[in-house]
Amino acid sequence: MLALFDLDDTLVDRCGGLEDWARGFVRSRRLPAAAQSVICERLRQRAYPADFVHLRDALGLSDDPGDLWREYVDGIARSVRCSPGVLEGLEVLRAEGWTLGIATNGAGDIQRAKLAASGLALHFDGICVSEEVGARKPAREHFDAAAALCGMSLSAGGWMVGDNPATDIAGGRAAGLRTVLVSGGRERTGDSFDSHLVVRVAAEAIAVIRASTGGPSSHRLI
Repeated sequence: MLALFDLDDTLVDRCGGLEDWARGFVRSRRLPAAAQSVICERLRQRAYPADFVHLRDALGLSDDPGDLWREYVDGIARSVRCSPGVLEGLEVLRAEGWTLGIATNGAGDIQRAKLAASGLALHFDGICVSEEVGARKPAREHFDAAAALCGMSLSAGGWMVGDNPATDIAGGRAAGLRTVLVSGGRERTGDSFDSHLVVRVAAEAIAVIRASTGGPSSHRLI
């Protein structure tokens, strides 16, 4: 059986890593404290090299945007940490015969740097990054590509685990996958995208997948 996982704020804490990096960057450049908010606001949802053309101008820097992007990639890779229990849970899933894939939006170099630095890369049979396959979640093409990179087909079914109701959950359901929303403890009552299950952290999602034998329960673990 196939299980696909989002990366940012599902398996790793991207928001915390971004804030740590931005704080250190502002200190190292002796920028005003308000610069941290400018950086985080620009990069909160996703970061691409073009964002650093904007940030260089907004912050009054003279650096080449490409150099800033590489500094960001290296710094974020050092800052991200796996959520507790994730690596151990993935090891158990693979030992039990599950095929595991990453399905993430973003730029290839930064996503792969995070996967390598966090120790996650070795736990997956396929890694699908939107920039590399030319399709972003929630597009069906992204999920098709993720399954194919794992040597699987969506026709066989499987699971999608992620923190974003629109891209991970609605996209996964439309692709025929059962879904687990990782809420991070946040209330999701206003969301119009209904996941099969809601858990607090990724380790709980892994436990749900391991326990699945038929259709998943409708119980929502907030």
